[in-house]
Amino acid sequence: MADRPGAVTFHGNPLTLTGSPVAVGQKAPEFVALRGDLSGFALSNEAGKVVVINSVPSLDTPVCALQARRFNQEAAALGAGVKVLVVSMDLPFAQKRFCTTEGIANLETVSDHRDAAFGEAYGLLVKELRLNARAVIVVGRDGIVRYQQVVGEITHEPDYAAALATVRSLL
Repeated sequence: MADRPGAVTFHGNPLTLTGSPVAVGQKAPEFVALRGDLSGFALSNEAGKVVVINSVPSLDTPVCALQARRFNQEAAALGAGVKVLVVSMDLPFAQKRFCTTEGIANLETVSDHRDAAFGEAYGLLVKELRLNARAVIVVGRDGIVRYQQVVGEITHEPDYAAALATVRSLL
């Protein structure tokens, strides 16, 4: 597992990402995270779909909430061939409460809190905080990473237009 000091910042302060970073063109690494009912979510169960993975530090923060709400809104128009996920270190119960309160129904939240399998597999685990960095990854129907943005400053939103353009090009 490689450490990448200064790979992202939080309010301008450099942080270290740990894990194996992914690149566009490579096979998306498998990971298992927890669903709201504590059952396992495996990326491989979404084979044949375009998958949008939103990595956020915590849904209890304003920017993460904005990102989840925006992708929830966009997901409604993308169709059944697209799976939109939000992965965070929040407990599944907190994720479920957030979705209920915010009316989030078009995407699925999964929790990486148990063993940080997603964060490590995608090189997005923030070593100093044990939270995942903000990122958007689009995986094609063939399981290949087609788009990735690791947001350099964790307090900033991702480039929604670029991610969504990639998704639409894969439909």
